Amino acid sequence: MIRLFSAADPQLEARVSQSLDRVEAQLMTAVQSQYPFVTETSRHLVVAGGKRFRPILTLLASEFGNPEAAGVVPAAVVVELTHLATLYHDDVMDEATMRRGAQSANSRWDNTVAILTGDFLFARASQILADLGPEAVRIQAETFERLCIGQINETVGPLDGQDPVKHHLSVLADKTGSLIATSGRFGALLAGADLDTVNTLTAFGERIGVAFQLADDIVDITSDSDQSGKTPGTDLREGVPTLAALIALSRDEASGERLRSLLTRPLPDDGEHVEALELLRSDFSLDEARAEARRWADDARRSLDPLPDIPAKETLGALCDYVVTRTG
Repeated sequence: MIRLFSAADPQLEARVSQSLDRVEAQLMTAVQSQYPFVTETSRHLVVAGGKRFRPILTLLASEFGNPEAAGVVPAAVVVELTHLATLYHDDVMDEATMRRGAQSANSRWDNTVAILTGDFLFARASQILADLGPEAVRIQAETFERLCIGQINETVGPLDGQDPVKHHLSVLADKTGSLIATSGRFGALLAGADLDTVNTLTAFGERIGVAFQLADDIVDITSDSDQSGKTPGTDLREGVPTLAALIALSRDEASGERLRSLLTRPLPDDGEHVEALELLRSDFSLDEARAEARRWADDARRSLDPLPDIPAKETLGALCDYVVTRTG
């Protein structure tokens, strides 16, 4: 698992590490079923690893209250289960063959198994939420609504006359930013932080969440499968526009005509897919997308200003650099 937090404060690192160990143990318990096949499919992505970005944000947010509060670790489990469930569904929609360096569930079994496994994980997350109180259940319901709306809006695309870039950023705020915002919100809320702190960490989560997804889409273009653990250019192949592609489509220079023609449609042909990836990797639109990711990350960092200067605040600031400089 990738370590996302600094060792500059040994006590903070020790607390977060110990709590992450508890998160891992509870994740493994949550995906157990009386039916061995369900356990096998549900464990598939848990054991594949991952950054655990959302649980880490929950744990760091709890530092602004009581990080030992009983609901903090279960809430971190909830956000990771929710995230994992969406990955099962996303891979079906994207027809992905790899996830986290392993065969995707839909590829290893089939679409039906992958979809139902995602639903099972949502159910297990709801069981844990029931013990965290009605406010936590309401927050999760609102988050789930935004996750669904984001996916629908991405599928439908921008309306006539709507700016495609603004539409895209709105989709990212719903599809990715909403759950990362809830990660920060749960951590602060269940640790007993005051309302202003809860709101600050919620806003931080949404902004760094958009930056995270913008950077993830760049990694999808620039990396190979060994770096990212996914098949490169999945969105490109499916004709789902990322920010770099939308920027490339928005200009009318003759030099970009071939790239624009490729970006206007799905690319099932391997040759055209490779060509589009190579053209996009050398196009200046990729630099503009990187700059936009940095803007969201910098905005996230500034949103932390009202918080007290404790080690967790410094670590959250460091996460802003991490999300826009990672290569996998």
